[in-house]
Amino acid sequence: MKLKDSDITLKGDKIIEHVPSIKDKALRINLNENIYGTFAEIGAGQETVRHFFRAGGSSGTIAKAMSAYDKDFSDAIYGNEEDGRYVTESRLKKMLAHEVRLIENRLKRDKHPNKMFFSYANTVATIDFAKQFKGHGWIGIKYQVEPDEDYNEITLHIRFKENDARLQQETLGILGVNLIYGAYYKYNDPKKLLRYLYDHLDKDQLEIDTINFSGPRFADVDNRLMSLQLVKNGMTDAVMFGPDGHNILPAAILYKKNILALRGSFRPVTKVNMDMYEKSYQMFIEENKVEKDKALVIFEITLSNLRSEGEIDERDFMDRAELLCSLGQTVMISNFQEYYKVVEYFSSYTKARMGLAMGVNNLVDIFDEKYYRHLSGGILEAFGKLFYRDLKVFLYPMKENGEIIDSENLMVHPRMKELYKFFKFNGKVIDIKDVDEHHLDIFSREVLKMISKGKSGWEDMLPPGVAETIKKNHLFGYDPKKLVAEQNQ
Repeated sequence: MKLKDSDITLKGDKIIEHVPSIKDKALRINLNENIYGTFAEIGAGQETVRHFFRAGGSSGTIAKAMSAYDKDFSDAIYGNEEDGRYVTESRLKKMLAHEVRLIENRLKRDKHPNKMFFSYANTVATIDFAKQFKGHGWIGIKYQVEPDEDYNEITLHIRFKENDARLQQETLGILGVNLIYGAYYKYNDPKKLLRYLYDHLDKDQLEIDTINFSGPRFADVDNRLMSLQLVKNGMTDAVMFGPDGHNILPAAILYKKNILALRGSFRPVTKVNMDMYEKSYQMFIEENKVEKDKALVIFEITLSNLRSEGEIDERDFMDRAELLCSLGQTVMISNFQEYYKVVEYFSSYTKARMGLAMGVNNLVDIFDEKYYRHLSGGILEAFGKLFYRDLKVFLYPMKENGEIIDSENLMVHPRMKELYKFFKFNGKVIDIKDVDEHHLDIFSREVLKMISKGKSGWEDMLPPGVAETIKKNHLFGYDPKKLVAEQNQ
Protein backbone atom coordinates (compact mmCIF):
# COMPACT_ATOMS: atom_id res chain seq x y z
CA MET A 1 0.00 0.00 0.00
CA LYS A 2 2.46 2.60 -1.28
CA LEU A 3 1.73 6.15 -0.11
CA LYS A 4 2.50 8.32 -3.12
CA ASP A 5 4.33 11.59 -2.57
CA SER A 6 2.36 14.13 -4.62
CA ASP A 7 4.38 17.16 -3.38
CA ILE A 8 7.05 16.54 -6.02
CA THR A 9 6.60 17.42 -9.70
CA LEU A 10 8.93 17.40 -12.68
CA LYS A 11 9.49 20.51 -14.77
CA GLY A 12 11.79 19.52 -17.58
CA ASP A 13 14.80 17.95 -15.91
CA LYS A 14 14.19 19.78 -12.62
CA ILE A 15 12.43 18.38 -9.56
CA ILE A 16 10.11 20.98 -8.04
CA GLU A 17 9.03 20.52 -4.43
CA HIS A 18 5.83 22.23 -3.33
CA VAL A 19 5.11 23.01 0.30
CA PRO A 20 1.42 22.18 0.88
CA SER A 21 -0.54 24.44 3.19
CA ILE A 22 -1.46 23.12 6.63
CA LYS A 23 -5.06 22.79 5.46
CA ASP A 24 -3.97 20.80 2.39
CA LYS A 25 -1.83 18.51 4.53
CA ALA A 26 -4.71 17.81 6.92
CA LEU A 27 -7.13 17.32 4.02
CA ARG A 28 -4.82 14.88 2.26
CA ILE A 29 -4.66 12.79 5.43
CA ASN A 30 -8.44 13.00 5.80
CA LEU A 31 -9.06 11.92 2.22
CA ASN A 32 -6.94 8.80 2.60
CA GLU A 33 -9.65 6.34 3.59
CA ASN A 34 -7.14 3.96 5.20
CA ILE A 35 -5.50 6.36 7.68
CA TYR A 36 -7.48 6.18 10.91
CA GLY A 37 -6.58 6.99 14.48
CA THR A 38 -6.84 8.98 17.69
CA PHE A 39 -5.64 12.33 19.03
CA ALA A 40 -4.78 12.79 22.71
CA GLU A 41 -3.49 16.27 23.60
CA ILE A 42 -2.65 17.47 27.11
CA GLY A 43 -1.67 20.97 28.19
CA ALA A 44 -2.45 23.33 25.32
CA GLY A 45 -5.90 22.39 24.07
CA GLN A 46 -6.77 20.31 21.03
CA GLU A 47 -4.55 22.37 18.79
CA THR A 48 -3.55 19.70 16.29
CA VAL A 49 -6.82 17.87 15.78
CA ARG A 50 -8.74 21.09 15.09
CA HIS A 51 -6.84 21.46 11.79
CA PHE A 52 -8.21 18.08 10.71
CA PHE A 53 -11.74 18.99 11.78
CA ARG A 54 -11.56 22.28 9.86
CA ALA A 55 -10.06 20.75 6.70
CA GLY A 56 -13.17 18.64 6.09
CA GLY A 57 -13.67 14.91 5.62
CA SER A 58 -12.36 14.19 9.10
CA SER A 59 -14.94 11.51 9.94
CA GLY A 60 -12.85 8.97 8.06
CA THR A 61 -9.67 9.89 9.92
CA ILE A 62 -10.53 10.77 13.51
CA ALA A 63 -11.63 7.88 15.67
CA LYS A 64 -11.38 9.93 18.85
CA ALA A 65 -10.05 13.28 20.06
CA MET A 66 -9.51 14.01 23.73
CA SER A 67 -7.79 16.33 26.20
CA ALA A 68 -7.26 14.86 29.67
CA TYR A 69 -6.41 18.12 31.48
CA ASP A 70 -7.20 17.07 35.03
CA LYS A 71 -4.19 15.28 36.54
CA ASP A 72 -6.26 12.73 38.45
CA PHE A 73 -8.30 11.97 35.34
CA SER A 74 -5.12 11.70 33.27
CA ASP A 75 -3.59 9.33 35.85
CA ALA A 76 -6.73 7.21 35.79
CA ILE A 77 -6.34 6.78 32.02
CA TYR A 78 -2.60 6.49 31.54
CA GLY A 79 -1.29 5.56 35.00
CA ASN A 80 0.87 7.43 37.50
CA GLU A 81 4.33 8.81 36.83
CA GLU A 82 6.96 7.93 39.43
CA ASP A 83 8.38 11.46 39.44
CA GLY A 84 4.92 13.06 39.54
CA ARG A 85 5.57 15.04 36.33
CA TYR A 86 3.34 15.05 33.29
CA VAL A 87 5.36 16.73 30.55
CA THR A 88 7.75 13.82 30.10
CA GLU A 89 8.74 11.27 27.49
CA SER A 90 7.42 8.53 29.75
CA ARG A 91 3.95 10.11 29.80
CA LEU A 92 3.98 10.56 26.03
CA LYS A 93 4.89 6.92 25.40
CA LYS A 94 2.17 5.74 27.79
CA MET A 95 -0.36 7.86 25.94
CA LEU A 96 0.68 6.52 22.54
CA ALA A 97 0.70 2.89 23.68
CA HIS A 98 -2.65 3.17 25.50
CA GLU A 99 -4.47 4.79 22.58
CA VAL A 100 -3.11 2.29 20.04
CA ARG A 101 -4.15 -0.57 22.30
CA LEU A 102 -7.67 0.85 22.54
CA ILE A 103 -8.13 1.26 18.81
CA GLU A 104 -6.80 -2.26 18.16
CA ASN A 105 -9.23 -3.70 20.74
CA ARG A 106 -12.24 -1.74 19.56
CA LEU A 107 -11.88 -2.17 15.80
CA LYS A 108 -11.64 -5.69 14.43
CA ARG A 109 -9.24 -6.37 11.60
CA ASP A 110 -11.65 -8.59 9.70
CA LYS A 111 -13.98 -5.59 9.36
CA HIS A 112 -11.19 -3.07 8.64
CA PRO A 113 -8.50 -5.07 6.78
CA ASN A 114 -6.96 -2.03 5.06
CA LYS A 115 -6.88 0.45 7.91
CA MET A 116 -3.52 1.92 8.95
CA PHE A 117 -4.03 2.86 12.59
CA PHE A 118 -2.26 5.71 14.32
CA SER A 119 -2.15 7.49 17.63
CA TYR A 120 -0.97 11.10 17.85
CA ALA A 121 -0.26 12.56 21.28
CA ASN A 122 1.32 15.57 22.92
CA THR A 123 1.86 16.63 26.52
CA VAL A 124 3.01 20.23 26.88
CA ALA A 125 3.38 23.14 29.27
CA THR A 126 2.98 26.55 27.65
CA ILE A 127 4.45 29.82 28.96
CA ASP A 128 3.61 30.67 32.58
CA PHE A 129 1.85 33.88 33.70
CA ALA A 130 5.13 35.41 34.92
CA LYS A 131 6.64 34.70 31.47
CA GLN A 132 9.79 33.38 33.13
CA PHE A 133 9.38 29.82 31.87
CA LYS A 134 8.78 29.70 28.11
CA GLY A 135 7.37 26.18 28.18
CA HIS A 136 8.20 22.89 26.51
CA GLY A 137 6.56 19.64 25.44
CA TRP A 138 6.76 16.09 24.14
CA ILE A 139 5.06 15.20 20.85
CA GLY A 140 4.77 11.88 19.09
CA ILE A 141 3.00 9.55 16.71
CA LYS A 142 2.73 5.77 16.74
CA TYR A 143 1.48 4.52 13.38
CA GLN A 144 1.34 1.88 10.68
CA VAL A 145 2.38 2.23 7.05
CA GLU A 146 0.88 -1.17 6.16
CA PRO A 147 -2.17 -2.71 7.90
CA ASP A 148 -0.37 -5.95 8.74
CA GLU A 149 2.92 -4.25 9.71
CA ASP A 150 4.19 -3.44 13.18
CA TYR A 151 3.96 0.16 14.44
CA ASN A 152 6.54 2.86 13.82
CA GLU A 153 7.12 5.64 16.34
CA ILE A 154 8.47 9.18 16.13
CA THR A 155 8.86 11.20 19.32
CA LEU A 156 10.35 14.64 19.76
CA HIS A 157 10.89 17.24 22.45
CA ILE A 158 10.30 20.94 21.80
CA ARG A 159 11.07 24.17 23.62
CA PHE A 160 8.81 27.14 22.92
CA LYS A 161 10.40 30.50 22.10
CA GLU A 162 7.30 32.70 21.76
CA ASN A 163 6.10 34.85 24.65
CA ASP A 164 2.37 34.30 24.25
CA ALA A 165 0.45 31.13 25.18
CA ARG A 166 -1.99 31.51 22.28
CA LEU A 167 0.84 31.75 19.76
CA GLN A 168 2.50 28.71 21.30
CA GLN A 169 -0.74 26.75 20.96
CA GLU A 170 -0.99 27.67 17.28
CA THR A 171 2.64 26.70 16.73
CA LEU A 172 2.02 23.35 18.40
CA GLY A 173 -0.97 22.68 16.14
CA ILE A 174 1.00 23.37 12.96
CA LEU A 175 3.89 21.21 14.15
CA GLY A 176 1.48 18.37 14.92
CA VAL A 177 0.04 18.43 11.39
CA ASN A 178 3.56 18.52 9.92
CA LEU A 179 4.55 15.51 12.01
CA ILE A 180 1.52 13.40 11.07
CA TYR A 181 1.83 14.32 7.40
CA GLY A 182 5.58 13.66 7.37
CA ALA A 183 5.13 10.35 9.18
CA TYR A 184 2.92 9.06 6.38
CA TYR A 185 4.36 10.72 3.30
CA LYS A 186 8.03 11.34 4.10
CA TYR A 187 8.96 8.30 6.21
CA ASN A 188 11.26 6.96 3.49
CA ASP A 189 13.57 9.97 3.94
CA PRO A 190 13.86 10.84 7.67
CA LYS A 191 16.25 13.73 6.99
CA LYS A 192 13.65 15.42 4.80
CA LEU A 193 10.92 14.55 7.26
CA LEU A 194 12.93 16.42 9.87
CA ARG A 195 13.17 19.58 7.74
CA TYR A 196 9.47 19.47 6.84
CA LEU A 197 8.56 19.72 10.53
CA TYR A 198 9.24 23.45 10.15
CA ASP A 199 6.89 23.95 7.20
CA HIS A 200 4.97 27.21 7.85
CA LEU A 201 6.99 27.69 11.05
CA ASP A 202 10.04 29.76 11.92
CA LYS A 203 12.98 28.69 14.05
CA ASP A 204 12.23 31.70 16.26
CA GLN A 205 8.96 30.02 17.24
CA LEU A 206 10.25 26.74 18.62
CA GLU A 207 13.31 24.57 19.06
CA ILE A 208 13.41 20.79 18.54
CA ASP A 209 16.22 19.46 20.73
CA THR A 210 15.54 15.71 20.75
CA ILE A 211 14.04 13.30 18.23
CA ASN A 212 13.87 9.51 18.07
CA PHE A 213 12.68 7.17 15.34
CA SER A 214 11.83 3.50 15.91
CA GLY A 215 9.90 0.70 14.22
CA PRO A 216 10.27 -1.35 11.02
CA ARG A 217 10.39 1.64 8.65
CA PHE A 218 13.19 3.22 10.69
CA ALA A 219 15.22 0.08 11.43
CA ASP A 220 18.27 1.56 9.69
CA VAL A 221 17.95 5.06 11.18
CA ASP A 222 20.72 6.07 13.58
CA ASN A 223 19.12 8.51 16.02
CA ARG A 224 22.51 10.05 16.78
CA LEU A 225 22.77 11.09 13.15
CA MET A 226 19.27 12.49 13.36
CA SER A 227 20.48 14.54 16.33
CA LEU A 228 23.30 15.83 14.17
CA GLN A 229 20.73 16.92 11.58
CA LEU A 230 18.89 18.95 14.23
CA VAL A 231 22.06 20.96 14.89
CA LYS A 232 23.04 21.11 11.23
CA ASN A 233 19.61 22.46 10.25
CA GLY A 234 19.65 25.08 13.00
CA MET A 235 16.69 23.49 14.79
CA THR A 236 18.61 23.48 18.05
CA ASP A 237 21.98 24.70 19.34
CA ALA A 238 23.04 21.44 20.94
CA VAL A 239 22.06 17.79 21.24
CA MET A 240 23.33 15.12 23.59
CA PHE A 241 23.54 11.36 23.74
CA GLY A 242 24.76 8.93 26.37
CA PRO A 243 27.20 6.01 26.41
CA ASP A 244 24.42 3.67 25.26
CA GLY A 245 24.14 5.65 22.03
CA HIS A 246 20.64 6.91 22.73
CA ASN A 247 19.64 10.55 22.47
CA ILE A 248 19.12 12.20 25.83
CA LEU A 249 17.23 15.37 26.64
CA PRO A 250 19.74 18.10 27.63
CA ALA A 251 17.37 19.60 30.22
CA ALA A 252 16.97 16.24 31.94
CA ILE A 253 20.68 15.55 32.34
CA LEU A 254 22.07 19.08 32.86
CA TYR A 255 19.50 20.37 35.38
CA LYS A 256 21.24 21.70 38.54
CA LYS A 257 24.42 19.77 37.77
CA ASN A 258 28.06 20.69 38.34
CA ILE A 259 29.28 20.46 34.74
CA LEU A 260 32.83 19.83 33.57
CA ALA A 261 33.15 20.23 29.79
CA LEU A 262 35.97 19.12 27.52
CA ARG A 263 35.92 20.45 23.97
CA GLY A 264 37.85 18.78 21.22
CA SER A 265 37.81 17.16 17.80
CA PHE A 266 38.53 13.73 19.39
CA ARG A 267 39.67 12.52 15.99
CA PRO A 268 40.53 10.11 17.48
CA VAL A 269 40.34 10.36 21.26
CA THR A 270 43.89 9.99 22.65
CA LYS A 271 45.64 9.44 25.97
CA VAL A 272 46.01 13.22 26.19
CA ASN A 273 42.24 13.68 26.12
CA MET A 274 41.66 11.02 28.76
CA ASP A 275 44.50 12.29 30.96
CA MET A 276 43.04 15.79 30.76
CA TYR A 277 39.62 14.38 31.67
CA GLU A 278 40.83 12.26 34.60
CA LYS A 279 43.08 14.93 36.14
CA SER A 280 40.63 17.82 35.69
CA TYR A 281 37.73 15.75 37.01
CA GLN A 282 39.63 14.93 40.17
CA MET A 283 40.42 18.61 40.71
CA PHE A 284 36.84 19.59 39.86
CA ILE A 285 35.14 17.34 42.41
CA GLU A 286 37.51 18.59 45.10
CA GLU A 287 36.23 22.14 44.63
CA ASN A 288 34.21 23.53 47.56
CA LYS A 289 31.05 24.17 45.57
CA VAL A 290 31.05 20.88 43.67
CA GLU A 291 29.05 17.83 44.78
CA LYS A 292 30.51 14.62 43.40
CA ASP A 293 27.11 12.95 42.99
CA LYS A 294 25.94 15.95 40.95
CA ALA A 295 29.08 16.26 38.83
CA LEU A 296 28.64 15.58 35.13
CA VAL A 297 31.38 15.36 32.49
CA ILE A 298 30.51 16.38 28.93
CA PHE A 299 32.71 15.71 25.90
CA GLU A 300 31.72 18.42 23.45
CA ILE A 301 32.30 18.49 19.70
CA THR A 302 31.44 21.68 17.85
CA LEU A 303 29.86 21.49 14.43
CA SER A 304 32.85 23.31 12.94
CA ASN A 305 34.95 20.30 13.95
CA LEU A 306 32.64 17.97 12.06
CA ARG A 307 33.13 19.59 8.67
CA SER A 308 35.10 18.09 5.85
CA GLU A 309 35.45 20.10 2.63
CA GLY A 310 32.57 22.35 3.65
CA GLU A 311 30.11 19.55 4.41
CA ILE A 312 29.55 17.51 7.53
CA ASP A 313 31.21 14.10 7.19
CA GLU A 314 28.64 11.92 8.93
CA ARG A 315 30.79 8.79 8.87
CA ASP A 316 33.56 10.71 10.59
CA PHE A 317 31.09 11.91 13.21
CA MET A 318 29.96 8.36 13.89
CA ASP A 319 33.55 7.18 14.30
CA ARG A 320 34.26 9.75 17.00
CA ALA A 321 30.93 9.29 18.75
CA GLU A 322 31.30 5.52 18.94
CA LEU A 323 34.78 5.76 20.43
CA LEU A 324 33.72 8.26 23.10
CA CYS A 325 30.65 6.18 23.92
CA SER A 326 32.80 3.03 24.20
CA LEU A 327 34.77 4.86 26.90
CA GLY A 328 31.54 5.48 28.83
CA GLN A 329 31.30 9.19 28.06
CA THR A 330 28.38 11.56 27.48
CA VAL A 331 28.72 13.52 24.23
CA MET A 332 27.33 16.90 23.19
CA ILE A 333 27.25 18.19 19.62
CA SER A 334 26.85 21.96 19.45
CA ASN A 335 26.70 24.92 17.11
CA PHE A 336 28.82 26.98 19.51
CA GLN A 337 32.08 28.25 18.14
CA GLU A 338 33.06 30.33 21.16
CA TYR A 339 33.48 28.98 24.68
CA TYR A 340 31.32 31.68 26.26
CA LYS A 341 28.34 30.38 24.28
CA VAL A 342 28.89 26.90 25.72
CA VAL A 343 28.87 28.36 29.23
CA GLU A 344 25.75 30.41 28.46
CA TYR A 345 24.00 27.27 27.26
CA PHE A 346 24.88 25.30 30.39
CA SER A 347 23.87 28.29 32.53
CA SER A 348 20.31 28.04 31.23
CA TYR A 349 20.04 24.70 33.03
CA THR A 350 22.23 25.12 36.11
CA LYS A 351 23.58 27.82 38.40
CA ALA A 352 26.05 25.45 40.04
CA ARG A 353 29.82 25.71 39.59
CA MET A 354 31.12 24.71 36.18
CA GLY A 355 34.52 23.85 34.80
CA LEU A 356 36.19 23.89 31.40
CA ALA A 357 39.18 21.63 30.79
CA MET A 358 41.35 22.77 27.90
CA GLY A 359 44.86 22.93 26.52
CA VAL A 360 47.12 25.98 26.50
CA ASN A 361 46.48 26.69 22.81
CA ASN A 362 42.73 26.85 23.41
CA LEU A 363 43.14 29.32 26.26
CA VAL A 364 45.42 31.53 24.17
CA ASP A 365 42.73 31.54 21.45
CA ILE A 366 40.12 32.64 23.99
CA PHE A 367 42.21 35.77 24.60
CA ASP A 368 42.30 36.62 20.87
CA GLU A 369 40.11 39.67 20.13
CA LYS A 370 39.34 38.64 16.55
CA TYR A 371 36.79 36.07 17.76
CA TYR A 372 34.62 38.75 19.39
CA ARG A 373 34.38 41.50 16.78
CA HIS A 374 30.70 40.67 16.21
CA LEU A 375 29.90 41.57 19.83
CA SER A 376 29.13 45.20 20.64
CA GLY A 377 31.11 44.86 23.85
CA GLY A 378 33.94 42.92 22.20
CA ILE A 379 36.10 40.63 24.27
CA LEU A 380 34.94 42.22 27.55
CA GLU A 381 31.35 41.25 26.82
CA ALA A 382 32.42 37.70 25.97
CA PHE A 383 34.50 37.42 29.14
CA GLY A 384 31.64 38.78 31.20
CA LYS A 385 29.48 35.97 29.90
CA LEU A 386 32.26 33.42 30.28
CA PHE A 387 33.45 34.18 33.78
CA TYR A 388 30.41 35.87 35.29
CA ARG A 389 29.08 32.44 36.16
CA ASP A 390 30.83 30.37 38.78
CA LEU A 391 33.37 28.99 36.31
CA LYS A 392 36.95 27.74 36.47
CA VAL A 393 39.33 26.75 33.68
CA PHE A 394 41.49 23.68 34.29
CA LEU A 395 44.52 24.15 32.07
CA TYR A 396 46.42 21.22 30.57
CA PRO A 397 50.06 22.12 29.73
CA MET A 398 51.77 21.78 26.36
CA LYS A 399 55.34 21.20 25.28
CA GLU A 400 57.00 23.68 22.94
CA ASN A 401 60.65 23.34 21.87
CA GLY A 402 61.22 21.09 24.85
CA GLU A 403 59.74 23.59 27.33
CA ILE A 404 56.57 22.96 29.35
CA ILE A 405 54.07 25.79 28.85
CA ASP A 406 51.40 26.34 31.52
CA SER A 407 49.43 29.23 33.03
CA GLU A 408 52.58 30.80 34.45
CA ASN A 409 54.52 31.24 31.22
CA LEU A 410 52.00 31.13 28.37
CA MET A 411 51.98 34.11 26.00
CA VAL A 412 48.82 36.03 25.16
CA HIS A 413 48.61 39.18 23.01
CA PRO A 414 50.30 42.13 24.81
CA ARG A 415 46.99 44.02 24.93
CA MET A 416 45.39 41.08 26.73
CA LYS A 417 48.21 40.51 29.18
CA GLU A 418 46.72 42.44 32.12
CA LEU A 419 43.26 40.96 31.51
CA TYR A 420 44.74 37.47 31.62
CA LYS A 421 46.60 38.31 34.84
CA PHE A 422 43.32 39.43 36.41
CA PHE A 423 41.63 36.07 35.79
CA LYS A 424 44.73 34.13 36.77
CA PHE A 425 45.11 36.10 40.04
CA ASN A 426 41.44 35.52 40.92
CA GLY A 427 41.75 31.77 40.60
CA LYS A 428 39.73 31.43 37.40
CA VAL A 429 42.58 29.60 35.64
CA ILE A 430 44.17 26.61 37.41
CA ASP A 431 46.96 24.37 36.14
CA ILE A 432 46.41 20.63 35.92
CA LYS A 433 49.29 19.08 37.83
CA ASP A 434 51.07 15.70 37.76
CA VAL A 435 50.76 15.38 34.00
CA ASP A 436 52.64 12.53 32.30
CA GLU A 437 55.09 14.42 30.08
CA HIS A 438 55.13 11.57 27.56
CA HIS A 439 51.51 12.44 26.76
CA LEU A 440 52.51 15.94 25.69
CA ASP A 441 54.10 14.49 22.55
CA ILE A 442 50.78 13.00 21.39
CA PHE A 443 48.69 14.92 18.86
CA SER A 444 45.39 13.71 17.38
CA ARG A 445 46.23 15.00 13.91
CA GLU A 446 49.49 13.02 13.87
CA VAL A 447 47.73 9.87 15.08
CA LEU A 448 45.13 10.34 12.34
CA LYS A 449 47.84 10.61 9.68
CA MET A 450 49.52 7.46 10.94
CA ILE A 451 46.25 5.53 10.85
CA SER A 452 45.25 6.67 7.36
CA LYS A 453 48.74 6.12 5.88
CA GLY A 454 49.16 2.67 7.43
CA LYS A 455 52.01 3.67 9.76
CA SER A 456 52.67 1.61 12.88
CA GLY A 457 52.98 2.72 16.51
CA TRP A 458 49.83 4.83 16.88
CA GLU A 459 48.10 2.23 19.04
CA ASP A 460 50.15 3.15 22.13
CA MET A 461 48.94 6.75 21.90
CA LEU A 462 45.30 5.82 22.49
CA PRO A 463 43.37 4.74 25.60
CA PRO A 464 42.97 0.97 26.19
CA GLY A 465 40.55 -0.67 23.80
CA VAL A 466 40.32 2.25 21.36
CA ALA A 467 42.91 0.94 18.89
CA GLU A 468 41.12 -2.43 18.78
CA THR A 469 37.82 -0.69 17.98
CA ILE A 470 39.45 1.37 15.22
CA LYS A 471 40.95 -1.76 13.64
CA LYS A 472 37.84 -3.87 14.00
CA ASN A 473 35.56 -1.26 12.41
CA HIS A 474 38.16 0.21 10.02
CA LEU A 475 37.63 3.71 11.42
CA PHE A 476 39.43 6.89 10.30
CA GLY A 477 40.62 5.29 7.05
CA TYR A 478 42.33 2.33 8.75
CA ASP A 479 43.24 -0.32 6.20
CA PRO A 480 45.41 -3.31 7.23
CA LYS A 481 46.62 -3.60 3.62
CA LYS A 482 48.36 -0.22 3.94
CA LEU A 483 50.26 -1.46 7.01
CA VAL A 484 51.41 -4.57 5.14
CA ALA A 485 52.52 -2.40 2.23
CA GLU A 486 54.53 -0.16 4.57
CA GLN A 487 56.21 -3.13 6.23
CA ASN A 488 57.21 -4.60 2.85
CA GLN A 489 58.89 -1.39 1.73
